Amino acid sequence: MNTTTRPYEVQAGSPLVLDADAVRSLLPKLNVRQLLEDMFRSRAEGRAVQPPQTLTLFPEGAGDFISYLGVLGNAGVFGVKMSPYIKTDGRPIISAWTSLMSMHTGQPLLWCDSALLTVERTAGATALAIDYLAPVHSKRLALIGCGAVGQAHLKHVAKLRVWSEIRVYAADMNDAIRAAMTQIDTRVTVSDDTMHCIADADVVMLCTSSATPVISIDDLNRPALITSISTNAVNAHEIPPAALHQMDVFCDDKQTTPASAGEMVLATQLHNWDPIAVHGDLADLASGKVSRPTYDKPVFFRSIGLGLEDVAIAHALLELAQQSSPNQ
Repeated sequence: MNTTTRPYEVQAGSPLVLDADAVRSLLPKLNVRQLLEDMFRSRAEGRAVQPPQTLTLFPEGAGDFISYLGVLGNAGVFGVKMSPYIKTDGRPIISAWTSLMSMHTGQPLLWCDSALLTVERTAGATALAIDYLAPVHSKRLALIGCGAVGQAHLKHVAKLRVWSEIRVYAADMNDAIRAAMTQIDTRVTVSDDTMHCIADADVVMLCTSSATPVISIDDLNRPALITSISTNAVNAHEIPPAALHQMDVFCDDKQTTPASAGEMVLATQLHNWDPIAVHGDLADLASGKVSRPTYDKPVFFRSIGLGLEDVAIAHALLELAQQSSPNQ
């Protein structure tokens, strides 16, 4: 790349294109939490539309792609993020790009690499949920999964409570990961297994790419808040589906998440769980329509990632890039 030219220069009449380097340079300038909170309030007020995700399978079992759509009426934009899951002989390839268009002209406005955007909006949504749902005096934080997504979660959540202890666990833990985690927060200690990691936790963040459960709620010594993101493998889930009956359940969007989240789909199909049992979503929490849980049982928050989150952050990136462009 020619470093003397801004990667986000706007050509007249053309959509702006932001590659990974451009997104990386702009993201730190955004207040992701505030953007998401404003967006969820718009959702609660009917000024934003969140269609269901669509999963499209590739021929011959080669993988799939998920389309994340959203309409942000107050910004006058709509868009879609497309995220493929491509099977290989080794680790699957997962990428993402977001397209943004104008509600007023129907013209394309933006095409951006969404890998880093996805990491930030996923961590930001989890942080919102924890701030709304976790007991105010929570002291012990547990994190399972210490890759880029897990590290972003820790950055977003570290200041939400006065944590006296932060335990982390990763199946692929090594010296480099350990150093990265302790650099984010010096309170981090590494657990040898998931049971020790979550045993006394007030909040447990699951940030893995596992398609099957990584913990059992029976390993909790007290009712805790568990957050889960999982991956886009078909019916992926980080907790046993039957466990939903034993928890107060929240999610990012109650109208669309239960049809896509693996443990919810399987709990409905196999364990007579009804999605009507979802207590509320981030729009309900942001608008004050639901209150904090009582913690007479564990609390579960499930995020599948919303097109509206992608659209809100992509629109903010667009505005930042336009402000920085010499052609504006």
